[in-house]
Amino acid sequence: MSSTYIGHEDAWQQWRRALSGERMHHGWILSGRRGVGKSAFALAAARELVAEPGVSQSDGDHPDILYITHPPKNDAEAKKREDGKPFESARNIKIDQIRRLQQRLTTRPTIGNRRAVIIDPADDMEDPTANALLKSLEEPPQGTFFLLITHRIGRLLPTIRSRCRVLDFPRVDDADMHAVLAREAPQAADAMRAAAIAAANGSPGAAIDFVELDLGTILKLMEQIATHGDPDFGLRGKLASAMGARPKREKQLAAIELARAVVSARMSSVASGDIPALVDTHAALVRLGGQAPTANFDPGLLIMEIGTLLAGLAGGRSAA
Repeated sequence: MSSTYIGHEDAWQQWRRALSGERMHHGWILSGRRGVGKSAFALAAARELVAEPGVSQSDGDHPDILYITHPPKNDAEAKKREDGKPFESARNIKIDQIRRLQQRLTTRPTIGNRRAVIIDPADDMEDPTANALLKSLEEPPQGTFFLLITHRIGRLLPTIRSRCRVLDFPRVDDADMHAVLAREAPQAADAMRAAAIAAANGSPGAAIDFVELDLGTILKLMEQIATHGDPDFGLRGKLASAMGARPKREKQLAAIELARAVVSARMSSVASGDIPALVDTHAALVRLGGQAPTANFDPGLLIMEIGTLLAGLAGGRSAA
């Protein structure tokens, strides 16, 4: 079994070369943008890791593949998950999850001699949680291997990075991105596809998410604000309405990346004197994008801040 995502060829070569060697490294970091298929790779690679000749493997969830990700936000959301309903996740992986994992690791694997632990994403662990995991990475139980999925490897503790081997998952080029969207989202307008590809920055999964979130109206408003300004705040009000009163975090993050794509698209068609403002706005949006996954931003204020950054590109035509 293997994942068939674009750009995974080198990662598979490195993984299988290590798997066939005499000594398999116990810790791996799967590093790359969100949406390039790292989770699919981790699950497929874990199945190859725990499989043993002559030993029947479990279909579906495997007892020797332990997958840790964001838990439900609270008890009410946990009940929704139990009932098979959509639920809201917590922003971080919790230290209690790591402690329960460590209790599980005191037992032997269920089927064979190996066990895989996948943490997705490992960069959403706060320092106490990461330090708890570090203890297991420093002294891994016999036959236990860790696959840490990370979208922002710089957020991992240096002590964790130093104990793991890194598999890099590169961005997908625009031609392949167009092919993916043509296959997965044929109904999307050409302008929306182009914006999704620009905003996704080499991540097919992110591009598909952009199209599915139906951000066409938001894209048009952002382009109008960046071009004409918004002196009476009317366009920013429409932008907030298009986002909705309680947009999901995924939509908020997508709006930030879409605004960044709008700024990037203007870089090649403006006078050189306007480039510093574009660079500053782009940098501000990048900072927002880095903070938004874990910060408790008010959605309404966040979209107004995005609109104000874009309005600033229109110079004197926009109110401060």
